[in-house]
Amino acid sequence: MSKNDRDNILELVNIKKYFPIKRGFKQILRLDPPVYVKAVDDVSFQLKRGNVFVIAGESGSGKSTLARIILKAVQPDAGFIILNGEDITSKNDKKTMKKLHENVQMIQQDPYSSLNPRMRVMDIVMEPLNIHERQVSSKPERIEKVLSSLQDVRLHPADSIADQFPHMLSGGQRQRVALARALVLRPSLIIADEPVSMLDVSVRAEILQVIKSLKDRLQISCVYITHDLSTSRYIGDTIAIMYAGRIVEIGQVDKVLSRPLHPYTQALIDAIPQPFSGTSRKKNLCL
Repeated sequence: MSKNDRDNILELVNIKKYFPIKRGFKQILRLDPPVYVKAVDDVSFQLKRGNVFVIAGESGSGKSTLARIILKAVQPDAGFIILNGEDITSKNDKKTMKKLHENVQMIQQDPYSSLNPRMRVMDIVMEPLNIHERQVSSKPERIEKVLSSLQDVRLHPADSIADQFPHMLSGGQRQRVALARALVLRPSLIIADEPVSMLDVSVRAEILQVIKSLKDRLQISCVYITHDLSTSRYIGDTIAIMYAGRIVEIGQVDKVLSRPLHPYTQALIDAIPQPFSGTSRKKNLCL
């Protein structure tokens, strides 16, 4: 394994995923050939350890499908998934999947539906520990890890928050609970699928600050999926712009957003709202 391979925690090589479009009765009788939606079409990128890789694009561009492929919730039609230098594309055995779920965690977009409303915060955050560490840690040790994870995401007092149900918390607090649940196993990679898109603007900044500080302190890598370029420069190191299942532009965040080369990238930048007349869109790319 080369040094560059060791520096990369994740590498996707020529990933493809096509979904067939359901044909009508007449099309079947005419023996029309099947038509496919190219959700992910020959996508490749590398994520360095401790970095944030931003995948940006409009709804339907293939961002979430790509996230599900990384998590192996969807099997790609072609290409390779290399995690920590190991090709896991065709490995679906119980041992490999358990190791994958220990090392890769996901933060969902909706903090209202991603948490079980019948479980207290303590049980929600402890659930990954019960699955992966029940045989190696005691109940008091798992409780301590839950409280530590809640403190990491700035939920204070942790013991009081841990005793509450999700409906007793604000949207921002719920998303912090989801982040604490993802962090409790200390994964090496987090997939964040538009984690702040359903939150108020003021709360978005707080959540992004938490993610950024944890990334810097714990050296956790992150794939950050968004349609909002205004958050990308603050949190990201590298950005890939997706359009119709393909990456049309990729590079360092500052370079891509300051000097876009593809018309679609420029269109996304132009779509950023300007709260004050005469305000530069480039300035609005920062929080």
